[in-house]
Amino acid sequence: MSESCLVADVGGTNTRVALAEDGVLLPESVRKFRNDSYDSLAAVLRAFITETGATPAAASVAVAGPVRDGHGHLTNRDWEIDRTLIGGATGAETVTVLNDLQAQGHALGHIPEAEVTDILPGAPASPHAARLVIGVGTGMNAAPVFRLGDRTLVPPSESGHVTLPLQSEEELRLMAFLRDHLEHDHGQPGLEEVLSGRGFEHLYAWLASEAGAAPKDAAAIMESVATDPLAAQAVAHFVRFLGRAAGNLALITLPFGGIYLIGGVARHFAPHLATNGFEAAFCDKGRFSEFMRQFPVRLVTDDYAALTGCAAHLAEMRAAQ
Repeated sequence: MSESCLVADVGGTNTRVALAEDGVLLPESVRKFRNDSYDSLAAVLRAFITETGATPAAASVAVAGPVRDGHGHLTNRDWEIDRTLIGGATGAETVTVLNDLQAQGHALGHIPEAEVTDILPGAPASPHAARLVIGVGTGMNAAPVFRLGDRTLVPPSESGHVTLPLQSEEELRLMAFLRDHLEHDHGQPGLEEVLSGRGFEHLYAWLASEAGAAPKDAAAIMESVATDPLAAQAVAHFVRFLGRAAGNLALITLPFGGIYLIGGVARHFAPHLATNGFEAAFCDKGRFSEFMRQFPVRLVTDDYAALTGCAAHLAEMRAAQ
């Protein structure tokens, strides 16, 4: 007899909670909760339990922030998350806490092909070849995905905070602008300060400052790409940084099984990748430039991938018990 499991994807703004059975997400069970209406994740989970009457045997939560030893902290909200809290709120005996990119990594192989779009073809690889997920949305992160027998290993990462990869005097001016104009004082700006929703706005603000123009929000920039040369330049810079970062990460993890771009911002930029130099930036690795063409690059459009990954991870864990 199947037992239900609770899965949750906790972002800075919203938390989505759902049920799964035998490692399969039940889409009709997905509920979205606005975090501002709750003082903790426990309150969100209790609201879901009350609303659905669920009695989950296991629970897995994906957190948009660093996770260590079953303890997570949201990057953009002061919520502490751990296994004890989740178990107490849900009654689940088996509990896991994952970084959200780890959850996305566990989803690979369980996402319908209709929800995946090819960006670069790459070359055929073995079923157990390493893969890589790169998430670009409110923030930016990446995680390698390894298949070991019948188990999936997705080590956590905080790749969005590596030093900004700069290659020109123009980009040095960008770094100086970011260092001088960001609201926080955290030293050198990291990759996420250009590769994220707010990062796209930073790129436009920098270009506007040099041209004596006013900044815009991300939606307005995208809407004016055809009429505003600064918007078109911001898109091109964003795409090149994305290609460069993906290429750097590929050389570290050698994901012959494919690189998977995920997240709302990645989806918005998909139509611009082919015309703004993504492939050239991705392959620009000196004498390894031709080597880079082995890595397939794909776009994931499944908005429930993190929930699917939590469900798949729980199914693997319970099968091994």
